[in-house]
Amino acid sequence: MGERPRLIATDIDGTLLRDDRTLSPRTADVLARLTAHGTPVVLVTGRPIRWLKLVYEQLAEPLPAVCANGAVVYDPVNDEVLRADPLAPELLAEVARRLRAEVPEISFAVEIVDGREMRHEAHYPMRWDADHAAIRVVETPEELLAAPAVKLLARAGEQDPDAFVALVAGAVAGLAEATHSSYSGLVEISGAGVTKAAGLAWYCARHGIDAADVMAFGDMPNDLPMLTWAGRAVAVANAHPAVLEIADEVTAANTSDGVAAYLEKVFGVG
Repeated sequence: MGERPRLIATDIDGTLLRDDRTLSPRTADVLARLTAHGTPVVLVTGRPIRWLKLVYEQLAEPLPAVCANGAVVYDPVNDEVLRADPLAPELLAEVARRLRAEVPEISFAVEIVDGREMRHEAHYPMRWDADHAAIRVVETPEELLAAPAVKLLARAGEQDPDAFVALVAGAVAGLAEATHSSYSGLVEISGAGVTKAAGLAWYCARHGIDAADVMAFGDMPNDLPMLTWAGRAVAVANAHPAVLEIADEVTAANTSDGVAAYLEKVFGVG
């Protein structure tokens, strides 16, 4: 990659946003300057579509997003899903069967309708979600798995996140992808081959941009495929050890505007 990439891809939580889920004015300004000068910025996140509003309200203009760890590519200007790659009900049922056999106390939630709605089991712990109208508890396991889901979420009480995701990944090997983006013991499951890298690669191919010309920022294991795929991988200083290990460079932490500081240096803005 030359000094200036053709596209910027960035994770949101723990990378672009501060720990209180706010976007600093400095970061918002840098992103606005880059897009105004013709360098596209794409948000690449584990978040569902319905959680993007919080970010868009803090940006000068909404940015295209690869959501649900690569399962959904979203155009916010037209409120249009450009691509979705969900887990089919039969596949969901088999994944759930395997995981219940491996971890009897496991509980599930699903992101459906391209991530605009969520369904969850009664004992699944809800951590935060502002859009309660889109969230509903299901009465039976069959109801939970009845619709295609862009993401299956699994919890089993307090778990070491790395150990738990390894256990889940082993149980669903060949059927689905398992990753995590938090330290709370939540495992995020997508269809086989569905990753942040796959979703971003599809978006870039649509716009004639090669991986070598992409600069990507991230902080957690669900960012690893994207960071490995991109021409330049930049980790924030607060990143998970696995991300720090593979990054080409490390910038300041998310609480210190690490993404903005790095982009100011590369593009000479700020």
